Amino acid sequence: MGEYLRYAEFMRPDSLRVWRSDKIKERLSWYYSVMRGLRPPKYLIVKSMALSLRSDELTTLSTEELLREHVRMQTVFKELWGEVRESSNPWKYVRNVVEAPTFLDLKIELANRLASPCRLCEWKCNALRSEGRMGYCRVVGLNAYVDTFFHHMGEEAPLVPSGTIFYVGCNFRCVYCQNWSISQREGLPSEEKSPEELADVQKWLALNGARNINHVGGDPTPNIPAILKSLKFLNVKTPQLWNSNMYLSKEAMELIMDVIDIWLPDLKYGNDSCALKYSIVKNYFEVASRNIKIAHDSGDIIIRHLVLPNHVECCTRNVLKWISENTRRALTNIMDQYRPEYLVVRQPDKWSEIRRRVSVEELKKAFELAREYGFEGPVEDLWYLE
Repeated sequence: MGEYLRYAEFMRPDSLRVWRSDKIKERLSWYYSVMRGLRPPKYLIVKSMALSLRSDELTTLSTEELLREHVRMQTVFKELWGEVRESSNPWKYVRNVVEAPTFLDLKIELANRLASPCRLCEWKCNALRSEGRMGYCRVVGLNAYVDTFFHHMGEEAPLVPSGTIFYVGCNFRCVYCQNWSISQREGLPSEEKSPEELADVQKWLALNGARNINHVGGDPTPNIPAILKSLKFLNVKTPQLWNSNMYLSKEAMELIMDVIDIWLPDLKYGNDSCALKYSIVKNYFEVASRNIKIAHDSGDIIIRHLVLPNHVECCTRNVLKWISENTRRALTNIMDQYRPEYLVVRQPDKWSEIRRRVSVEELKKAFELAREYGFEGPVEDLWYLE
């Protein structure tokens, strides 16, 4: 593990240099403490919280009754998490053996119910996934569907090396998707993993030098039941990271927010019309901004915004303005990595306005807008608000 970390850090010297910034440490204080093993990841706390319900009540009570219990347990968790953050002995709040059921068991039961009929994302397609029906996301069943996993060296500096798990399926239809081969795959995915196997993947990534477990895709949202259940079989001290388009339903967002240590959401568009045109998704900005606000208020966060050609005024401006007014503690990565892919390449005449890379002038304008709305930096490509 030590040799791997030295190799990884040699590849990305900024992954060490970034922590010299007091501003980065301040904005990512929880993640930093968990990454260094000073405090337990949230999921270990959630696993240590016993319910007042009996095991049989988890399956016999109505969904509405379980949701009310979940709200009550979230209040308890927030108080407990506050104590963990302030404690000089935070690991005393983690117990290896807890009489079932736990707060995590409640989340798993609710996730299974939300997945069939499926209401995990805002499409709420109601697919009976437990009966083998495919959702809008093209995912079937309640196990995880993983295309690949590895130590990612290309993420933001504080996250490298990132133990990245690429899940199959997505609730967007982005015409320029760079991962279209896994996000838009037709039919059953080839790599189905049980929760126990998914836990083994996370354990291997953690024990071989990952600074975090990075749930991405496609999009991880369709795999929430398996991801939550995998935590029952996991005991590593590595932070959990959610890397998503953030089109979750509010109920699904509530289920995962207590187990995620750092959020890495996309805020792609500054309006609904661009989202509908390029990602075939409705009511985008209200949903994504709602969930990003919840994430910001519940933990550490780095917001990604991919600058699109010909979309600086309609999207980049509105995104940066919203961040400056609603999520001031967030770090922001203004990204220039857009390249024409997928349908933009296949049908170049139809998508001519985004058939090129972002120009130097457009990127310069994006940075000018960041400063106009009060952003400072960047520190290793990360912007922040005072």
